[in-house]
Amino acid sequence: MHTTLQLRLTPDVAYVGERLRAAVAESLQVPASHIRAVRPLKRSIDARQRTIFVNLSLEIWLNEAPSTLSFEPIRYGDVSHAPQAIVVGAGPGGLFAALRLIELGVRPIVLERGKNVRDRKRDLARISREHIVDSESNYSFGEGGAGAYSDGKLYTRSKKRGNVERILRVFCQHGAATDILADAHPHIGTDRLPAIIEAMRHQILKCGGEVHFQTRVDGLLLEHDHIGGVYTQQGTEFRGPVILATGHSARDVYRYLRQAGVEIEQKGIAVGVRLEHPSKLIDQLQYHRREGRGQYLPAAEYSMVQQVEGRGVYSFCMCPGGFVVPAASGPEQVVVNGMSPSSRGGQWSNSGMVVETRPDDLDGELRPFLQEAMQDDAFASCHTDMDDASNPLRMMYLQEAMERATWIQGGRKQTAPAQRMADFVNRKLSADLPPSSYAPGLIASPLHFWMPCFVTTRLQEGFKAFGRRCHGFLTNDALMIASETRTSAPVRVLRDAATLQHIRITGLFPCGEGAGYAGGIVSAAIDGERCAEALAAWMDSKTSGSR
Repeated sequence: MHTTLQLRLTPDVAYVGERLRAAVAESLQVPASHIRAVRPLKRSIDARQRTIFVNLSLEIWLNEAPSTLSFEPIRYGDVSHAPQAIVVGAGPGGLFAALRLIELGVRPIVLERGKNVRDRKRDLARISREHIVDSESNYSFGEGGAGAYSDGKLYTRSKKRGNVERILRVFCQHGAATDILADAHPHIGTDRLPAIIEAMRHQILKCGGEVHFQTRVDGLLLEHDHIGGVYTQQGTEFRGPVILATGHSARDVYRYLRQAGVEIEQKGIAVGVRLEHPSKLIDQLQYHRREGRGQYLPAAEYSMVQQVEGRGVYSFCMCPGGFVVPAASGPEQVVVNGMSPSSRGGQWSNSGMVVETRPDDLDGELRPFLQEAMQDDAFASCHTDMDDASNPLRMMYLQEAMERATWIQGGRKQTAPAQRMADFVNRKLSADLPPSSYAPGLIASPLHFWMPCFVTTRLQEGFKAFGRRCHGFLTNDALMIASETRTSAPVRVLRDAATLQHIRITGLFPCGEGAGYAGGIVSAAIDGERCAEALAAWMDSKTSGSR
């Protein structure tokens, strides 16, 4: 017999196999020996009260063997001799686009500017150890994209855009634990993601596709209002329709698109800091008990949001039991991000704490900060059109101004400026700093003084509100680390809502987070699949039209 069951249990029962089996047997009023298997379908923690419960949706097998798989795997065929398409970028958008193209009978040619996911690790280590950022191999560029070494969080609110469950199943098919199919906030972990990404690459190659590393695309082969392919920094041409999935940090691509007359527009972003607490403190606050998570519960998460002076102040990419990493993608910039391993067992928990920023703010409250940035000759010489309100790159310039200012304040290396949280709210310089997970090192700095007033005043008021809502959250045991600027793309590459092609250039499919249509691993993967489907349909229409 095969059935399903809803239970609400305490953590010491929900997370211990034999106790869970006994609870199932009691609920079904059958002997425990009759239960052959228990498989979680959905699992979420309710910590709103002092007694914590785990809500479970379970699949139960009584007196019969369970099915071997919790999902039906996708079958990928041989596309060695199929028509080809170019996928620019091997982040989640590009990888899922390539796999979906194979399903649809199209041969993907994946071009990635960075290195493979394993070789990237050496360059990431050099950032922390030697303060050297490789502009082509870093936390943003390389196989797996920004998501590969920045946590592996799979929670998304973008369910209206596509099938989230399908994306999670593809991850499982390539090596992810099936727990992600059940957990309310699924997470793979930076320690496990590389092997899964490699498995996806091997699948692409096995089916006859191609994956080229250290192959930066420098331009599009434009034929009037049609794209014929791309050319790379080596001068090599690859012909075919193009899925452009370059990620939110490929600023050279944005500059090229603007110069080439490809329609793009500026869009809102969010900027701020990384906020790091001791993970034990966050566990105590969120689980409402002195012992924190205890033996059975996972590291606690939080989500904060507050409206301050007409703009949202909110937490972003919360990493329980994780660490803060240097996420710059080029010289003379300091950017921070968060990540956590699958165990989430680290001493600290961190989150982006950011302020919503819109293009019209550049001519309003952010104006003084930008005017000061223009006094830096090295910055001003590259941004002579900052005052052009029609310039689609202006939000990107704001990111660059903040990152360069952070680099200067950090001593012109990857040392990050930091300040204790309560000191920041009270506009005081921190005389010393608590221990931190940020490996390149920290320097005490008055963030309230040199960061944009537009950001700091809203963060201060937001932190006060968070402290009132969650007593103990606003504390000098927490550390603010500057600057968090890569929350999303500062540009949107315009595309037709129905065909997903660029509004003017046929055969060009702007994709994922870098094109302004996603905001994380799962949403980028969903958009990658949608672009692959649109491309395959367009190729079919061309073929049938030529008959």
